[in-house]
Amino acid sequence: MKNLQQMQQVMKQVQQIQEQLQKLLDELIVEASSGGGMVSVRMNGQKNLVAVHVDREVYASGDIEMLQDLFQAAVNEAARKVDEQMASRVGTLAGGLNIPGLT
Repeated sequence: MKNLQQMQQVMKQVQQIQEQLQKLLDELIVEASSGGGMVSVRMNGQKNLVAVHVDREVYASGDIEMLQDLFQAAVNEAARKVDEQMASRVGTLAGGLNIPGLT
């Protein structure tokens, strides 16, 4: 009976952590740029782009390959930042998880 109660406590903690993680994903916004700010993007915790800015100079150059490279670099950097932020925050949340027998 005691094990069942402990398991229920753990499941409740896991559910609370899951809810907190979802809230973090919804609230997290990162920004990244490339080409000295010629291309910048904003990405949310779900790794969806929420904003893109391209400097007029990039259009004026007519260099589509450069624009593609700058855009790719900015998006990849934003995704890396999301991963980094989430890893840091998940570690903090999971640190509070008290699993009997494992802690």
